[in-house]
Amino acid sequence: MDVILLKAVEPLGAEGAVVRVKPGFARNYLLPAGLAVEASPQQLAAVEAAKQRRLRQAERAQGDAEALKRQLEGRSLTLKLTLGDNEQPFGSITAHDVAEALAHEGLPVEKSAVRLEQPIKALGVFDVPIRLHPSVTATLKLWVVKA
Repeated sequence: MDVILLKAVEPLGAEGAVVRVKPGFARNYLLPAGLAVEASPQQLAAVEAAKQRRLRQAERAQGDAEALKRQLEGRSLTLKLTLGDNEQPFGSITAHDVAEALAHEGLPVEKSAVRLEQPIKALGVFDVPIRLHPSVTATLKLWVVKA
């Protein structure tokens, strides 16, 4: 029996694959669990249309990420760090602070996209990687100055 996988099933294949399985396996496991549907011309056409739609959405998301990358790499951001006696910092600059400052400038970036290895606790200039898409990473120039 031929079925179309709606979700990836480890020993069989990836989502959208047409595989031949024994009728009992399909009838007792794959179909009731919602992991597959019986292969028919209408189902094949629907799966192909969904695949094309997902490809277009992925291309659009990557294009948006590339455009945001061009905006980010042309900018620098200045944040203030409060220092106390002996030039010891009070607090630190975190990914949340960077994302909030970028949002304030009209560049929407998720906090989880800002890739700081650890919070910044010193004055200076830092290159902060921002992962906008799995294949697109921008580098933002961050200036940390004394408040």
